[in-house]
This record gives sequence, structure tokens and C-alpha cells, in this order.
Amino acid sequence: MGGFFGVISKSDCVEDVFYGTDYHSHLGTKRAGLVFIVPDNGFRRSIHSIENSYFRNKFENELSDFSGRSGLGVISDTDPQPILFNSHLGRFAIVTVSRLVNLADLEARFLKMKKHFMENFEGNTNPTEVVANLICEKENFVEGIENVYERVKGSCSMLILTDKGIIAARDKFGRTPVVIGKKMDGYAVASETCSFPNTGFEIEYYLGPGEVVLVTADGFTQLKKPGDKMQICSFLWVYYGYPPSYYEGRNVDECRYKCGAALAANDEVEADFVCGIPDSGVGHAHGYVNEKNIPYKRAYSKYTPTWPRSFMPQYQGQRDLVAKMKLIPNKAVIEGKRMVFLDDSIVRGTQLKDSTMDLRESGAKEVHMRIACPPLLFSCEFLNFSESRSILELAGRKAIEQLGGSEKELKEYADPDSEKYAAMVQQIARNLDLDSLIYQRLDDLVEAIGLPKEKLCTHCWDGSSYF
Repeated sequence: MGGFFGVISKSDCVEDVFYGTDYHSHLGTKRAGLVFIVPDNGFRRSIHSIENSYFRNKFENELSDFSGRSGLGVISDTDPQPILFNSHLGRFAIVTVSRLVNLADLEARFLKMKKHFMENFEGNTNPTEVVANLICEKENFVEGIENVYERVKGSCSMLILTDKGIIAARDKFGRTPVVIGKKMDGYAVASETCSFPNTGFEIEYYLGPGEVVLVTADGFTQLKKPGDKMQICSFLWVYYGYPPSYYEGRNVDECRYKCGAALAANDEVEADFVCGIPDSGVGHAHGYVNEKNIPYKRAYSKYTPTWPRSFMPQYQGQRDLVAKMKLIPNKAVIEGKRMVFLDDSIVRGTQLKDSTMDLRESGAKEVHMRIACPPLLFSCEFLNFSESRSILELAGRKAIEQLGGSEKELKEYADPDSEKYAAMVQQIARNLDLDSLIYQRLDDLVEAIGLPKEKLCTHCWDGSSYF
């Protein structure tokens, strides 16, 4: 997915940008970058790979090279960022949180116009450079950003660093968040509000879908009003978001607690204890245990000193190895016990099947799985969630195929009150060697988030969203 953090201040902001960007590292991706407007020297940029190391380790030794009262940081799950541009709009730096589904078409369009691209990566055109070129087709930044909204299929939120301030623009349908924070000597703009407390900022304003603002050290000015339609990604609350973060005023961990409580209210299983799969499953599990009054125990401990998040390595085999090695089962807790496990989602089910095998080998009597969202039946068209995986590898789609179902029946398989849905869930449980499996109902998830259904992107589960 990715995230960004920008600051404009009346004093030096390098440390704020450094630490604020670091608080987006849970989005765990491939590259990170910093850029500042250094007095008397203009833009100064640095980009590093973070696949085999952490953000702080890569940039900490460079902090003395930076100075300035305005700057941006970015965690990118694809392209190297920030991009530096010199154009008729002036010099600027840009970072994006985006997925350009029609990147190839946009690239071909520019090449046909005899335009060129400099910022290649892994043999591909850099999507952030494409966004910058779309902006520069127009006479000012606002018109350029509107051009991005009109031409990009997928999603795109961005920060643009100029000598007049930071321009912040949220995706046309608000699929990813952009939030302004404030403290005495300046303002920050971030993807995640968990970056605010320890850097001294307080939440000041949530940008609406398609909204554009100019942020200076003295305040912010609206350049484009928000649109009426919003489709913010529901997975921010279920999985992506860090527990202290807020989106649209709704806290991540509170939502997860409600999700777990809703699962418990619809569950009659008897168990000796409940456990959340670290990390995102833990918040869901706390809601479950308090609703059911069953003890919480740690059947798994997460070993983090040397094992990063499982989706950070580039290759699936490496991701599977990381996922297996970082979770250590505790036989003393597991042996002879009936247990309920809470997790955020099942994508392919590979990691969960390995976990179930570990639990069986540790002597588990019964393994019951409770998932905080509905079954994933559709690929994400708007962010990078499960981008590299075939749609037929999804655990739900695999089960449908095994049952002889077809794509034409997906609507019925997505209906939690249908016989086909029940058969699909039972087949997934058999595939994963689970004693029982219950998924969250979509209506319960929507209620836990606390926003109207039409303001949420639920495409992964019901295929309902749009470009």
C-alpha cells in the first residue's frame, strides 16, 4: 500500500519528517525516501531500499545532511520516490500513495506525444513520474491534479512540495486517507494519524475525497472542494491500519474490538481459550473474549527482532518463510486444548494452513478460526492488496472451483445467508484442516466501522465498487 508524511514549519522539521515517516513503516514495503527544501541549496533527496532493513537504519546517518522547514517522507510499496520535477509550474517534489491500473495506457499516451520518462525501476515506468507528467499538462497544480483524477484508473493520493508550501490531494474517491495535523510551529500531512502523537501533532482536519489543500506553516487553504462520493478502503480498519490510527474519525483498534464482539455474538462454539494471530488479529480477539467471557491466551508469540513483516520480501517463497519463522507456537498453552483463533483475513490460506499444522503438531484438540472480514472473492482493483496473486488462488475462489461453482454465481456465494456460501465456507475449513470456520458478515463489519456502506470500498468481498 504505502504511506506519506510531510511537514511545513517555522523551525527545522527534519526530525519530525524522519520520525513521522517511520511511523508509516507498518505498511511495510520496498522503498522509502525523504526530500527537503534546504535553505540556499534547493531540493535535497534520498531514496533507499527497505526490503532487507528498516527505515530508520537506512536514513539515520543522513539526517545531518538535511535541513529545512519543509519536507516530505514516503514509504512506497512499488516505485522509488520522491520524484523531483522542474516544469512550467516551477520546481517541485512529489510523493504518491497510488495504484495506476491503466499505467501502460498512460505510458503509451505520453510516448506517442514524444514525451519521455527518466525514473525507471525494475524495467517499468515509475507511476509517480506519470502522475507528475499528468499534473504538468495543465496550467496550474489544481487543474493538473484534476487531470490526474480524470485520467487515472485505480487510486492516487499525493503530496507536492513547492517553495510556497505543501499541496495535499486525496484520491478522487478517498480510497486512501490524508489527514492534517497541527502543533504550535507548523503543520503535518499524513496517511496515518498514529504518526502524530509522538511527533507532537494533533489531528486537525481530514481531507475529503478529491479535496486539494495548500498547507503552510501558518495554516491551510482549500484549493478544491471534496467530492460527494467516497469509497475508502475498509481494509484500513480490518488489517492495514495501525491500532492508534483514525480514519474519518473512526479508530482502528476500536473497530477491531467491535468486529471481534460481533463474531462472538454469532458464535456458539465452546472453547478453552481465545488467541489473536499477531498483530492485527489481536484487536479482534480482545473484542471476542470480552463478549464471550473466555480466557485470552498467547498460543503464538511473534518473534520480531530479526523477522520483518511477511509481505515485505519480493518473492512469495520468502514471504511464506518469514510468516512461518516469525510465529512461534507455545505447546504448553496449546496441548489438549480447544481454541478459537481470530485473524483479519484469509487470502490464499497458505500461511493459515501452516499454522494449523503447527497447532496440530503441538497437540491442539480443536482449532476454530474466526475471520474479521467476509471471504475475499474479488481481486483489489484500487490498491496493491493481493496484487501479485491470481484471483483463482484466493481461498474462497479455490473452494468455489472445487464445489463446481462458476463466476456467474459469485453474488450468491457472497451472500452469507445462502446455501452456496455455507458450502464454500465448509470447503475452505476442510482445505485448511479447521474444526470450524466463521467469517464476519459484511453488515456487521460496516456497523463496526461506523460509516455508511456507500462510503466504504467493499469490492474484495462483494465486487461492488467502481472507478
